[in-house]
Amino acid sequence: MMKQADQRNLTMVMDLYELTMANGYFNDGDMETRVAFDVFYRKNPDRGGFTIFAGLEQIVEYVEDLHFSDGDIAYLRSLDTFTDAFLDYLKKFQFRGDIYAFPEGTIMYPNEPVITVVAPLIDAQLVETAILTQINHQSLVATKTARIVRAAEGKMVSDFGARRAHNMDAAVYGARASYIGGAAGTATVLAGQMFGIPVSGTMAHSWVMYYEDEFEAFKNYAVNYPDNTVLLVDTYDTIQSGIPNAIRVAHEVLEPMGKRLRGVRIDSGDLAYQSSKVRRMLDEEGLEDCRIIVSNSLDEHTISSLNIQKACIDGYGVGERLITGATSDYSDDTLALLGAVYKIAAVEENGVFVPRIKISGTVEKITNPGLKKVYRIYDQNGKAKADLIAKADEEIDMSGEFRFVDPQMPWRNLKFTNCTAKSLQVKVFDKGKRVYELPTLEEIRSYVKRQLGEEIWEEEQRFNNPHVHYMDMTPDYYDLKMSLLHEKGKATS
Repeated sequence: MMKQADQRNLTMVMDLYELTMANGYFNDGDMETRVAFDVFYRKNPDRGGFTIFAGLEQIVEYVEDLHFSDGDIAYLRSLDTFTDAFLDYLKKFQFRGDIYAFPEGTIMYPNEPVITVVAPLIDAQLVETAILTQINHQSLVATKTARIVRAAEGKMVSDFGARRAHNMDAAVYGARASYIGGAAGTATVLAGQMFGIPVSGTMAHSWVMYYEDEFEAFKNYAVNYPDNTVLLVDTYDTIQSGIPNAIRVAHEVLEPMGKRLRGVRIDSGDLAYQSSKVRRMLDEEGLEDCRIIVSNSLDEHTISSLNIQKACIDGYGVGERLITGATSDYSDDTLALLGAVYKIAAVEENGVFVPRIKISGTVEKITNPGLKKVYRIYDQNGKAKADLIAKADEEIDMSGEFRFVDPQMPWRNLKFTNCTAKSLQVKVFDKGKRVYELPTLEEIRSYVKRQLGEEIWEEEQRFNNPHVHYMDMTPDYYDLKMSLLHEKGKATS
């Protein structure tokens, strides 16, 4: 199967400050100091209750192929910013660190470390941008798609978004993410070639407009593709022209060949009214098996509205609001964002990792310090009750009652009872070598479906005012964070 790195060297997909900091660390002799960085985000997109972790496979590809070519070094030298010794160091650079991550497709929540990089300082610094780029894009699209698929209530959803994507890579990897999120397929051919995603597509309005009349256009298409004739019926007038001509093609062209009209697509107008009218017209002509597909700036909210109106729709082609993660709520354009960040959590001193914490006047921007583990806590019915942050060396024993702290209400005396805990991060790289077998795209997709169907509460999947997933801490970890806050707070007072 094709890979991103087969086509080009993406090493230089990094912010300049990563290189300037690395150059400074090198000049100061700090390049071998090991550090830990966490990747996390602060808010779910669309005010939702969860996010789907996507993009790990492309992060792995990037790290494995990380090298500076002669052309890269020549360009960096031309900036007149870096020392010759540092550029010589980059010529032989390979990533040497450890990376831990949630398995791709894991349902994730704000403020938990989805990826942890434990590596020499320069190594950890240089991978920042590439990691964030992949997570922020693919996780956003996968999550948006899951919302759209949920709204569709079992009806087909396909990615039609390539031409509205922000560039070619966004189209291809957005299609991958949409498949993880539950889309049935994509119209983007390269995504089908690279990832084995089912591809589908029929015609544009230009096909219909090229011919002298609509019937001739439909007839010629049916002759070319008799086994999969889906006709775009809204070029002129869906009810008065498009559907009558589609019915005529079904009877006069396809049926004599022993074929059936597979579907019609409506791309404009009042989709609820038109689909109901079209359904009656098709059924009256014995075309009950002809599917009605709609497109045109759809998202989870418009699809939910169509369901409420009992629209007669069999499938949805979703474009810009899927591939960009955009929302129909234009009053707040921050909804269509996933702002994963990369923050230092610990620095090794004399063989021991010493926690670091970022303090901010904005409470949400205070980080969770130190090396840590994240556990998903399940109740006796297998439902995900909460996530739990613990110190990396803590033992989590759920055989009896387990006391924990809700950091939003730390005064409460809280305990898990009859629960089980699963550690979420797996080791992906060990000293620069991959030690984790990546799942297939189908396995990732199935993993998402199983979690949303069996583990994640329905209340967290609501579009409006979803239940907030509990993010708890062990008492030891909470005490660690509070002690650092008090210590650093005194230093800045």
